[in-house]
Amino acid sequence: MGGGAMGDAVRRFDWATTALGPAEHWPPELQSAVAWVLESRFPMALAWGPELVTIYNDAFRPILGDKEVIGQSFAELWAGVWHAVGPLVERARSGESSYFEDFPLEMDRGNGPETAWFTFCFSPLRLADGSVGGMIDTVIETTGAVLARQTADVMRDELAHRLKNTMAMVQSLASRTLRGVGDRDAVKTFEKRVIALGHAHDVLGRGKWLRASLTELADGLLAMHGDRFDVAGPEIDLGASATLRLSLILHELATNAVKYGALSAEHGRVVLHWHLEHGARGDELVVCWRERDGPVVNAPVHIGFGSRLIDMGLIGTGKVERRYPASGVEVDLRVPIADLQER
Repeated sequence: MGGGAMGDAVRRFDWATTALGPAEHWPPELQSAVAWVLESRFPMALAWGPELVTIYNDAFRPILGDKEVIGQSFAELWAGVWHAVGPLVERARSGESSYFEDFPLEMDRGNGPETAWFTFCFSPLRLADGSVGGMIDTVIETTGAVLARQTADVMRDELAHRLKNTMAMVQSLASRTLRGVGDRDAVKTFEKRVIALGHAHDVLGRGKWLRASLTELADGLLAMHGDRFDVAGPEIDLGASATLRLSLILHELATNAVKYGALSAEHGRVVLHWHLEHGARGDELVVCWRERDGPVVNAPVHIGFGSRLIDMGLIGTGKVERRYPASGVEVDLRVPIADLQER
């Protein structure tokens, strides 16, 4: 039996002073389990018998801090947090494993009280007759990773707050700068595009700038039009770039519908739905815009920024189809799911 420093400590320890008795009298299952724990480079501890006598390996020692608790009860080892750990130990002793990720524990490892996080599994150790003789605690401390994520969340929230203020400043500066411009429609169009981008930033911020819900994005952008939209589709997450592009595309389509299309008529409506289709590159997201009960709209003669933006599609690939039947404007946007969520 090797096991580094803790292997030496186990061999030197007087086990006759514990409920386990002399090591040479241990059952084969305990001897095998101890050898397994000591040889492992992953943090592990073993608790055996009703007294939960503890043996652990070198990798487990940093979790304990400056404590040396070989041969002590597992309950004594974790006395300060036994209210949280004890029920999990009992589950293992009854034959049931437990697994937890980033489990918080308030503890004192010799440097004062602290909160630490652990991902661990408590597993029963059985004797030859099938009864439970003890348990194995396989654990890794995740405190550093949890604190890093918390810091990143704070920084993202601060970034989102500052970006929101910046967007408001851009809108205010644009309004002041363009106050003397004669074409007020152009000014209002610009301001509304900034607002649409601001909403996309808000939705992305709630997804920690990694993803945004297509449903949440669409509902927020189209809320000003009340119940004149029928919005439906499966829950899909968009990457940051696709979120910003789609927010501007939906804004342009809605603006055109108000000016020239279905929303310019009293009873006009728009159906916005999306679904998944299997394509050559895997599953594709298909976003469909259908205007109904409005005036006949002809294809635009002048191609402005809004039309070019729509034709670029969700990730700039141009997989867009626009049609102008008598029933109303129809637009289909297609993009592979893998591309949509990467960007």
